[in-house]
Order: sequence, then structure tokens, then C-alpha cells
Amino acid sequence: MIRTLLERISQKHRTMAWPDGPAPALPARYRGLPSIDAARCPEGCRDCASVCPTEAISFPGGKPQLDLGRCLFCPECEAACPEKAISFTGDYRLAVRARDDLRLEGAVLPLAKALDGRLHSLFGRSLKLRQVSAGGCNACEADVNVLSTIGWDLGRFGIQFVASPRHADGVLITGPVSRNMELALRKTWEAVPEPRIVIACGSCAISGGPYAARREAGGGAGGSLPVDLYIPGCP
Repeated sequence: MIRTLLERISQKHRTMAWPDGPAPALPARYRGLPSIDAARCPEGCRDCASVCPTEAISFPGGKPQLDLGRCLFCPECEAACPEKAISFTGDYRLAVRARDDLRLEGAVLPLAKALDGRLHSLFGRSLKLRQVSAGGCNACEADVNVLSTIGWDLGRFGIQFVASPRHADGVLITGPVSRNMELALRKTWEAVPEPRIVIACGSCAISGGPYAARREAGGGAGGSLPVDLYIPGCP
């Protein structure tokens, strides 16, 4: 025990000082919030849309629009655009409150704001979540698991994952909500006492991701539950 304590003292403090400290140091290859410069988009060019594996890119009114709820953050569109009208920034802030807010047409994303009113008074200092893997590939699940480790330490913000929905304030969903998990997900949500919140984490949970067209998978959590927070992306 003494050796363990001495080792911890020598290692000092490893948790990042966020949000009071500097932003997390991300690798150069990190792909964050995409940016669209419609002025540089060649007229009639659809090269980016043709290579998108999830059909996340469309052209309403002739201008490019990227649905972050379907986007896998792969670099195919960026590589295919001859004028580099689409590029990925290092901005990691991606969460929004409404599904339509994920339809990006420029570089500005209407980010989610803090809870207000009664929900903030209830969950502002203590938020317990039941995580449900609704048919995911385990990538988002692994990333969620990392949040509780010493580097990120989500518990210092009062946010914890619990084993029972009866002890939870909300549900965090990963995966496309497969047909075999749809009933289990709904039962989990119904077991959470009100008021409760729902978080859809990852493109699969938001839209079905690359599995959206498969009959075994649903179109994400929105088809089953009222979602309060969308966190796009794909590990």
C-alpha cells in the first residue's frame, strides 16, 4: 500500500484541467467539425457526394449541405473536392440539441447550451446515466468507457454511469438501435424515473450510420425515443 501511495504521489495530477485549463491537446490528424465554403464549390460538381458512404452530403438550392448526423468524419469528401470546399477543422465541439441543427451549410454549428430551469437545478451537479449499446460495433462504447478514466475523469463534473436505469436520470445510447435491441432500449428508458433525458452518441445512434439502409437496423434512437442531445461523430 505504501508503495502504491508513493507511486501516485510521484505521478502527481494526471487529469486534464478542463474547462478551466487549456483545451485538450489533440493529434494533428484529428478530424473535428467540418467546414464548408460554398463559394469555392464548383458549379454542378457533385464529387464529394458521390464518394460519401452514408449519403450525408446533399445540395438543396444548389449549395452543399453536410448532415453531421449521418457523417462518419471520414476524409473521402475532403479528398474528392477539387477546390477543397470541404475541410475538417480541429474543433471538437459538436453536440447540439435539435436534429435539424446537425445539417451544416457553413462553418457555424448551433452548439447545445446548458440545461435551464428545473432540469438544471436537478442535474446541474449530479447526473447519472444508463448507457445502452443498441447494436453498436463497440467503438462508441469504448470511447464512452474512456470518459471515466483518470485522464478525463467525468465523475468530477458529477456525471456517472450506473448499472440500473432505476438509479439513472437519463439514457446514453450508442449503436443504430437494431431490431433486436429496440424493445430493450424502450424498456430501459421507461424504467428511468421522470424527469429524464436521452443522449444519442455517434452517427449510428443519430441516423443509423452506415447501417441505416439495413432492415436489421433502425434509423437511430430518434425513431424510438425523444432525444434531448445529439453528439455526432464516429470513432
